[in-house]
Amino acid sequence: MQRLSLPVPSAEELAHSQTLQNLIMHQIQASPTHSMSFYDYMNQALYAPQLGYYVAGKTCIGTQGDFITAPELSDLFSMGIAQHCLAFLHSEPNSTVLELGAGSGKMAAALLSYWESQDALPQHYYLLEPSPSLKAQQLATLQARLPHLMDRITWLERLPDQSFQGIILGNEVLDAMPIELIRYEQGQYQQVHVTEHNHQLAFTTRTAPQHLQALIADLSLPSIAGYTTELNPQLNAWVNTLGALLTKGFLLLIDYGYSQAEYYHPDRTQGTLQCFYRHHVHDNPLLYSGLQDITASVDFDALTQAAVKAGFHSTDWTSQAHFLIQNGLEQHFQQLVFSNPELSYSLAQQVRILTLPAEMGERFKVFRADKG
Repeated sequence: MQRLSLPVPSAEELAHSQTLQNLIMHQIQASPTHSMSFYDYMNQALYAPQLGYYVAGKTCIGTQGDFITAPELSDLFSMGIAQHCLAFLHSEPNSTVLELGAGSGKMAAALLSYWESQDALPQHYYLLEPSPSLKAQQLATLQARLPHLMDRITWLERLPDQSFQGIILGNEVLDAMPIELIRYEQGQYQQVHVTEHNHQLAFTTRTAPQHLQALIADLSLPSIAGYTTELNPQLNAWVNTLGALLTKGFLLLIDYGYSQAEYYHPDRTQGTLQCFYRHHVHDNPLLYSGLQDITASVDFDALTQAAVKAGFHSTDWTSQAHFLIQNGLEQHFQQLVFSNPELSYSLAQQVRILTLPAEMGERFKVFRADKG
């Protein structure tokens, strides 16, 4: 584990974190193995009712939070997404757009504003949001920016019951899904568990269950002692559920990740797991439970395979930089500079962060899968 100098949480935050850790340790003590899989730990750390990072009301996104996303950084990102969707929305005017995990609502506002300017508004815009605090932010953002479009916008607590034609969007959704950690020990891959040691959370390993062994067998993983990496055991089921919702349209997911060859490269010995706390990045997910984000990169080859199995007839993914350039980044930049010349330097910096390889340009990918 990296030992970084992280900001110290407030007494209230520490008490919150300790309450969640006590809950987790109680579950560990009640388990026959005196442990829980890392998947279960991450699920609790992020989504435990009233306590998990995403559902307890903590400010997660923005300068006052722990990380920043592309839609929060710049409307130029959302304008590229909006332009990419234009042709479909013009050809299918009765479409529905479903956004998964909408952050503060800035992307939804920018998308709807752009589509309105192009006479391409969808009939319905759904936002699936499990966090009450983020839902409140989204409502405030959209009411302030687009009060006349509120009758088109609906918040959902779960996926729609009925299938529809349209577009499903998700920015940085997959990286927030709980993952399994696996580690090569004693000649085989073991499942990483979380246990209790001296009243502290600690890692241990156990024999991987059969469903995890099957996933491991499908990959070409290096046989290196201590090699640790991640798997998303829910990916296939999740993509299949989204595929069943779409009668005609496409799935568009933006996230950071790699091809399988890059993801499971022998040099990537500690995987891709990262934690974000007040804009500091580190690799200890057992620290500050409930106060920090825990993420892992996306295996885009596995995502492609899942989409094919789910009945999507074509799939493709490319870098965020290439996607934005192909979808009018230069024209959108010029348009915003013309309207707000005093923001030209700020907008240029936004383009830099969105597109440079050392920033978001290459690490983030845009994945599309078509249906119908």
